[in-house]
Amino acid sequence: MATVKFTFEDKSISPKTVENVPADVSILEVTEENGIHLNHNCGEVCACSTCHIYVHSGGESLEEISDKEEDFIDRAINPRIESRLGCQAVILDEDAVIEVEIPDQRQIIGHEH
Repeated sequence: MATVKFTFEDKSISPKTVENVPADVSILEVTEENGIHLNHNCGEVCACSTCHIYVHSGGESLEEISDKEEDFIDRAINPRIESRLGCQAVILDEDAVIEVEIPDQRQIIGHEH
């Protein structure tokens, strides 16, 4: 089972590690199932950029980025080379250790969860 280590751009939020994550689950699903706030306005269909994350390590264990995802990442706040959309970053390797930083969610206008 995979391990996902979350840090937050908003330093008032403590890091959180989620263990025993099965393969074929998105990073967004991991956040939802573990009480970690990550905006997502489009219903996980790669139609917005609100679930934007930074994958600092373990990206090779995620589903490859699509052209459509790249287009939406360009619309995110402060995109970087390690940017992904949480809804599209599906874990493929059940032995993965993935380090993810969640951008400051206060900057995103939209639906709060």
